[in-house]
Amino acid sequence: MKNKANEQNKTPAYMQISKPANLVISLLFIILALISVIPTAFCFIISLSSETSIAQNGYRFIPSEWSLDAYVFLWEQRSTIGNAFLVSFFITVVGTGIGLILNTSLAYAISRNGYKLKKALTIFIIIPMLFQGGMVSSYMINTQMLGLKNSIWSLILPLAVSTWYIMILNTFFRTSVPDSLIESAKIDGASQLVIFARIVLPISLPVLATIGLFLTFLYWNDWFQAMLYINSKHQDLYPLQYVLVSIQNNIDFISQNPNLSGYVDTSNIPSETARMAIVMVIVLPIACAYPFFQRYFVSGLTVGAVKG
Repeated sequence: MKNKANEQNKTPAYMQISKPANLVISLLFIILALISVIPTAFCFIISLSSETSIAQNGYRFIPSEWSLDAYVFLWEQRSTIGNAFLVSFFITVVGTGIGLILNTSLAYAISRNGYKLKKALTIFIIIPMLFQGGMVSSYMINTQMLGLKNSIWSLILPLAVSTWYIMILNTFFRTSVPDSLIESAKIDGASQLVIFARIVLPISLPVLATIGLFLTFLYWNDWFQAMLYINSKHQDLYPLQYVLVSIQNNIDFISQNPNLSGYVDTSNIPSETARMAIVMVIVLPIACAYPFFQRYFVSGLTVGAVKG
């Protein structure tokens, strides 16, 4: 009995990896991990360096002088940055929720073979992926037809739906949600909305978490929509990234124009270290959210990839 159990549990030869190969693969992933982590750590160290140290020695892992001037400078802008942080948090949470609802519902509809408009909607979805109307046409539609100018929705709705997200969800629904399960629910008297909400979505958690992660990154890092749709009279709608980019551009402009020193006190502006401090302020919140999605990330992208 033990021999039979051992034979059943034995890994097939084509899946076995020799120790040297395993060592090489492990070293490769360690190197890739360091390539990802070291730049972030370097940015953090530079943000804690003094301007004098950077001017004398350049960027170093161990600066000759440590300083919190960059974070003190950002703290002095806390009212503006704090409001922008709340705006970014709102559009990230609401935008991710709306994006998941729109993308999943549309993807589920075109994944069902019995849906009459399946081919028409599929073509309608794919066309923008191949041919886009451009920035001018989208701007005119969002501002003149939909009236989103200077509105919080202008930061949310234009990014909510993506053909790529729909294709990923569509593939998952077609390959991982069996038709027999849907038919059984219909026989029991469940409506399509009940089937979608109580049966399809609970078993689709990996792909939902994956698309949710993509949407979270997209909304949190976006500043371009604010530049297009929000003017200077509505600065309370500026997201965090746009505010920090504007601060950085102002610092660069002042530092590159010495003739302004008579009008602006440039001695207390940490131009180099503030740039890295801004990077850390942007990266850290979203980096803290990633571990909650990590367990679903790979499975959500690959599930159904080897099925018929």
